[in-house]
Amino acid sequence: MSMPSRLLLLDTNIVIHLVRGSAVGEALDSRFQLRARTDRPLVSVVTLGEALAFAQGYNWGDPRIGRLKDLIRELVAVNIDAQPVLDRYAEIATFLKTNGKSVSDNDVWIAACASAVGATLLTTDRDFDALVGRYLERIWVDPRNPGV
Repeated sequence: MSMPSRLLLLDTNIVIHLVRGSAVGEALDSRFQLRARTDRPLVSVVTLGEALAFAQGYNWGDPRIGRLKDLIRELVAVNIDAQPVLDRYAEIATFLKTNGKSVSDNDVWIAACASAVGATLLTTDRDFDALVGRYLERIWVDPRNPGV
């Protein structure tokens, strides 16, 4: 079900699928109207760095890197130096450490960005499971069946 009125923050894997133009990316774009939304999707600056590093690490050529940079211009970046994001990062990191949960620092930053701005995280991975409900609203999409 498409939810065009919900403010979305895209996880790194969503950005990669969109740039690749894969079947998963096309299904996600169609299902959530990512490029047609009046409220442009958000993205953490951490995701921007991860996506650029991914592109370099996998030797993407100039055309695909150009598509990535075009997509980045279409998204609204959430910086991590805003006090609400910093506060949420500290809160989430403390919760995870106290409860023996392991989430990468980059994913904690991404979750903190989504949480601080009240956006729903759109992702195809389960890295955020420990935070859902308490700190984060998330839409998880099965990459094997992204249209559902």
